[in-house]
Amino acid sequence: MPSPSPRTGLLVHVIEDDEDIRAETVFALGELGFDAEGFGDAPSFYKAFAVQPCDIAVVDIGLPGESGLAVVSHLRAVQRRLGLVLVTARGELEDRLLGLREGADAYLVKPVNMLELAETLNAVGRRLTVAPQGNAATLPAAPADWRLLEGDWILGDPEGRQMALTTSERAFLACLFGQRGTAASRDDLIRALGGDVFDFDEHRIDAIASRLRRKAAKLGMRLPLHSVRGTGYVLAI
Repeated sequence: MPSPSPRTGLLVHVIEDDEDIRAETVFALGELGFDAEGFGDAPSFYKAFAVQPCDIAVVDIGLPGESGLAVVSHLRAVQRRLGLVLVTARGELEDRLLGLREGADAYLVKPVNMLELAETLNAVGRRLTVAPQGNAATLPAAPADWRLLEGDWILGDPEGRQMALTTSERAFLACLFGQRGTAASRDDLIRALGGDVFDFDEHRIDAIASRLRRKAAKLGMRLPLHSVRGTGYVLAI
Protein backbone atom coordinates (compact mmCIF):
# COMPACT_ATOMS: atom_id res chain seq x y z
CA MET A 1 0.00 0.00 0.00
CA PRO A 2 1.43 3.42 -0.94
CA SER A 3 1.96 6.15 1.63
CA PRO A 4 -1.16 8.08 2.67
CA SER A 5 -2.52 10.25 -0.15
CA PRO A 6 -3.87 13.81 0.00
CA ARG A 7 -7.52 13.97 1.08
CA THR A 8 -10.02 13.85 -1.77
CA GLY A 9 -12.84 15.49 0.17
CA LEU A 10 -15.16 12.61 -0.76
CA LEU A 11 -17.15 10.79 1.92
CA VAL A 12 -17.50 7.13 0.94
CA HIS A 13 -19.80 4.63 2.63
CA VAL A 14 -18.87 0.96 2.16
CA ILE A 15 -21.79 -1.46 2.59
CA GLU A 16 -20.27 -4.93 2.87
CA ASP A 17 -21.41 -7.77 5.15
CA ASP A 18 -18.01 -9.54 5.24
CA GLU A 19 -16.30 -7.92 8.22
CA ASP A 20 -12.73 -8.53 7.00
CA ILE A 21 -13.38 -7.20 3.49
CA ARG A 22 -15.24 -4.21 4.92
CA ALA A 23 -12.43 -3.33 7.33
CA GLU A 24 -9.73 -3.76 4.67
CA THR A 25 -11.62 -1.62 2.18
CA VAL A 26 -12.29 1.18 4.65
CA PHE A 27 -8.64 1.19 5.77
CA ALA A 28 -7.30 1.16 2.21
CA LEU A 29 -9.59 3.96 1.08
CA GLY A 30 -8.55 6.00 4.10
CA GLU A 31 -4.92 5.57 3.13
CA LEU A 32 -5.78 6.61 -0.43
CA GLY A 33 -7.29 9.91 0.63
CA PHE A 34 -10.98 9.18 1.16
CA ASP A 35 -13.12 9.65 4.26
CA ALA A 36 -14.56 6.13 4.45
CA GLU A 37 -17.02 4.45 6.80
CA GLY A 38 -18.19 0.84 6.74
CA PHE A 39 -21.61 -0.73 7.33
CA GLY A 40 -22.57 -4.40 7.50
CA ASP A 41 -26.12 -4.14 6.16
CA ALA A 42 -28.64 -1.80 4.58
CA PRO A 43 -30.45 -0.64 7.76
CA SER A 44 -27.26 0.55 9.48
CA PHE A 45 -26.24 2.35 6.29
CA TYR A 46 -29.64 4.03 5.90
CA LYS A 47 -29.47 5.27 9.49
CA ALA A 48 -26.07 6.91 8.92
CA PHE A 49 -27.09 8.22 5.50
CA ALA A 50 -30.12 9.97 7.02
CA VAL A 51 -27.80 11.86 9.40
CA GLN A 52 -25.03 12.63 6.91
CA PRO A 53 -25.42 11.56 3.26
CA CYS A 54 -22.24 10.28 1.66
CA ASP A 55 -20.89 11.38 -1.72
CA ILE A 56 -20.41 7.83 -3.00
CA ALA A 57 -21.69 4.46 -1.77
CA VAL A 58 -19.73 1.27 -2.49
CA VAL A 59 -22.31 -1.51 -2.29
CA ASP A 60 -21.92 -5.30 -2.18
CA ILE A 61 -24.79 -7.09 -3.94
CA GLY A 62 -25.01 -10.05 -1.55
CA LEU A 63 -26.12 -8.19 1.59
CA PRO A 64 -28.25 -9.86 4.27
CA GLY A 65 -31.90 -8.85 4.15
CA GLU A 66 -32.11 -6.20 1.44
CA SER A 67 -29.87 -6.88 -1.56
CA GLY A 68 -27.31 -4.41 -2.83
CA LEU A 69 -29.22 -4.10 -6.09
CA ALA A 70 -32.31 -2.97 -4.19
CA VAL A 71 -30.21 -0.49 -2.20
CA VAL A 72 -28.80 1.00 -5.41
CA SER A 73 -32.21 1.15 -7.09
CA HIS A 74 -33.85 2.97 -4.19
CA LEU A 75 -30.92 5.34 -3.61
CA ARG A 76 -30.91 6.32 -7.26
CA ALA A 77 -34.65 7.03 -7.06
CA VAL A 78 -34.37 9.33 -4.05
CA GLN A 79 -30.89 10.86 -4.48
CA ARG A 80 -29.82 11.50 -8.06
CA ARG A 81 -26.56 13.32 -7.27
CA LEU A 82 -25.00 10.37 -5.47
CA GLY A 83 -22.22 8.11 -6.70
CA LEU A 84 -23.06 4.40 -6.63
CA VAL A 85 -20.46 1.68 -7.17
CA LEU A 86 -21.38 -2.01 -7.03
CA VAL A 87 -18.65 -4.39 -5.87
CA THR A 88 -19.52 -8.08 -6.10
CA ALA A 89 -18.35 -11.58 -6.92
CA ARG A 90 -20.96 -11.79 -9.69
CA GLY A 91 -19.06 -11.16 -12.90
CA GLU A 92 -21.40 -12.35 -15.63
CA LEU A 93 -22.36 -9.82 -18.31
CA GLU A 94 -26.04 -10.12 -17.41
CA ASP A 95 -25.27 -9.26 -13.77
CA ARG A 96 -23.16 -6.24 -14.76
CA LEU A 97 -25.83 -4.93 -17.13
CA LEU A 98 -28.52 -5.36 -14.46
CA GLY A 99 -26.43 -3.44 -11.93
CA LEU A 100 -25.95 -0.55 -14.34
CA ARG A 101 -29.64 -0.52 -15.26
CA GLU A 102 -30.56 -0.27 -11.58
CA GLY A 103 -28.55 2.94 -11.35
CA ALA A 104 -24.93 2.03 -10.52
CA ASP A 105 -22.25 4.34 -11.94
CA ALA A 106 -19.71 1.51 -12.00
CA TYR A 107 -19.57 -2.25 -11.45
CA LEU A 108 -16.41 -3.93 -10.13
CA VAL A 109 -15.90 -7.66 -9.68
CA LYS A 110 -14.18 -9.10 -6.60
CA PRO A 111 -11.38 -9.39 -5.75
CA VAL A 112 -11.00 -5.66 -6.39
CA ASN A 113 -7.65 -3.92 -6.48
CA MET A 114 -7.86 -0.97 -4.09
CA LEU A 115 -6.05 1.33 -6.51
CA GLU A 116 -8.63 0.50 -9.20
CA LEU A 117 -11.44 1.15 -6.74
CA ALA A 118 -9.86 4.49 -5.78
CA GLU A 119 -9.57 5.58 -9.41
CA THR A 120 -13.17 4.54 -10.01
CA LEU A 121 -14.30 6.61 -7.02
CA ASN A 122 -12.29 9.61 -8.23
CA ALA A 123 -13.86 9.33 -11.70
CA VAL A 124 -17.37 9.11 -10.23
CA GLY A 125 -16.57 12.04 -7.94
CA ARG A 126 -15.48 14.16 -10.89
CA ARG A 127 -18.76 13.48 -12.68
CA LEU A 128 -20.70 14.53 -9.57
CA THR A 129 -18.96 17.90 -9.45
CA VAL A 130 -19.51 18.78 -13.13
CA ALA A 131 -21.89 21.75 -13.30
CA PRO A 132 -25.09 21.18 -15.32
CA GLN A 133 -25.25 22.80 -18.74
CA GLY A 134 -27.45 25.82 -19.37
CA ASN A 135 -28.71 28.56 -17.09
CA ALA A 136 -29.58 26.78 -13.85
CA ALA A 137 -31.25 29.93 -12.51
CA THR A 138 -34.10 29.50 -15.02
CA LEU A 139 -34.95 26.00 -13.81
CA PRO A 140 -37.73 25.57 -11.23
CA ALA A 141 -36.55 24.42 -7.82
CA ALA A 142 -37.53 20.84 -7.05
CA PRO A 143 -38.68 19.74 -3.58
CA ALA A 144 -35.74 18.49 -1.55
CA ASP A 145 -37.08 15.22 -0.23
CA TRP A 146 -40.06 13.04 0.68
CA ARG A 147 -42.53 14.73 3.01
CA LEU A 148 -46.00 14.53 4.52
CA LEU A 149 -48.36 17.42 3.68
CA GLU A 150 -51.83 18.67 4.56
CA GLY A 151 -51.86 17.34 8.11
CA ASP A 152 -50.04 14.16 7.00
CA TRP A 153 -52.86 13.20 4.61
CA ILE A 154 -50.72 13.71 1.48
CA LEU A 155 -47.35 12.10 0.64
CA GLY A 156 -45.05 14.22 -1.56
CA ASP A 157 -41.98 12.93 -3.41
CA PRO A 158 -38.76 14.80 -4.41
CA GLU A 159 -40.15 15.41 -7.92
CA GLY A 160 -43.27 17.19 -6.69
CA ARG A 161 -45.74 14.33 -7.18
CA GLN A 162 -48.37 13.81 -4.47
CA MET A 163 -50.41 10.84 -3.24
CA ALA A 164 -53.52 10.92 -1.04
CA LEU A 165 -53.41 8.59 1.97
CA THR A 166 -56.04 6.58 3.80
CA THR A 167 -56.25 6.64 7.60
CA SER A 168 -54.15 3.49 8.03
CA GLU A 169 -51.60 4.56 5.38
CA ARG A 170 -51.25 7.94 7.10
CA ALA A 171 -50.59 6.32 10.49
CA PHE A 172 -48.15 3.82 8.97
CA LEU A 173 -46.11 6.48 7.17
CA ALA A 174 -46.22 8.94 10.06
CA CYS A 175 -44.57 6.29 12.22
CA LEU A 176 -41.83 5.71 9.63
CA PHE A 177 -41.25 9.45 9.12
CA GLY A 178 -40.85 9.77 12.86
CA GLN A 179 -38.00 7.24 12.78
CA ARG A 180 -36.14 9.10 9.98
CA GLY A 181 -34.16 6.29 8.37
CA THR A 182 -34.24 3.91 11.34
CA ALA A 183 -36.30 0.74 11.06
CA ALA A 184 -39.64 0.85 12.86
CA SER A 185 -40.50 -2.41 14.56
CA ARG A 186 -43.75 -4.22 13.87
CA ASP A 187 -44.83 -3.43 17.45
CA ASP A 188 -44.23 0.29 16.77
CA LEU A 189 -46.33 0.08 13.62
CA ILE A 190 -49.11 -1.87 15.36
CA ARG A 191 -49.32 0.79 18.07
CA ALA A 192 -49.30 3.55 15.43
CA LEU A 193 -52.27 1.83 13.78
CA GLY A 194 -54.09 1.78 17.11
CA GLY A 195 -53.77 -1.96 17.56
CA ASP A 196 -52.85 -4.25 20.43
CA VAL A 197 -49.48 -5.99 19.98
CA PHE A 198 -50.92 -9.13 21.57
CA ASP A 199 -54.00 -9.29 19.36
CA PHE A 200 -53.25 -7.92 15.90
CA ASP A 201 -53.03 -9.52 12.48
CA GLU A 202 -49.46 -8.65 11.40
CA HIS A 203 -50.36 -9.44 7.79
CA ARG A 204 -52.24 -6.14 7.85
CA ILE A 205 -48.90 -4.31 8.16
CA ASP A 206 -47.52 -6.04 5.08
CA ALA A 207 -50.76 -5.37 3.22
CA ILE A 208 -50.51 -1.63 3.95
CA ALA A 209 -46.87 -1.55 2.78
CA SER A 210 -47.75 -3.43 -0.40
CA ARG A 211 -50.70 -1.11 -1.12
CA LEU A 212 -48.54 1.98 -0.63
CA ARG A 213 -45.93 0.66 -3.08
CA ARG A 214 -48.59 -0.12 -5.70
CA LYS A 215 -50.27 3.29 -5.36
CA ALA A 216 -46.91 5.07 -5.55
CA ALA A 217 -45.83 3.08 -8.61
CA LYS A 218 -49.04 3.99 -10.46
CA LEU A 219 -48.21 7.66 -9.89
CA GLY A 220 -44.60 7.24 -11.03
CA MET A 221 -43.32 7.60 -7.46
CA ARG A 222 -40.47 5.27 -6.42
CA LEU A 223 -41.28 4.96 -2.74
CA PRO A 224 -38.12 4.15 -0.68
CA LEU A 225 -40.01 1.77 1.61
CA HIS A 226 -38.01 -1.29 2.66
CA SER A 227 -38.86 -4.31 4.75
CA VAL A 228 -36.24 -5.20 7.36
CA ARG A 229 -36.10 -8.90 8.15
CA GLY A 230 -36.84 -9.65 11.79
CA THR A 231 -37.68 -6.03 12.59
CA GLY A 232 -40.27 -4.19 10.52
CA TYR A 233 -40.02 -1.44 7.91
CA VAL A 234 -37.80 1.55 7.16
CA LEU A 235 -38.34 4.60 4.97
CA ALA A 236 -34.98 5.59 3.47
CA ILE A 237 -35.32 9.36 3.54
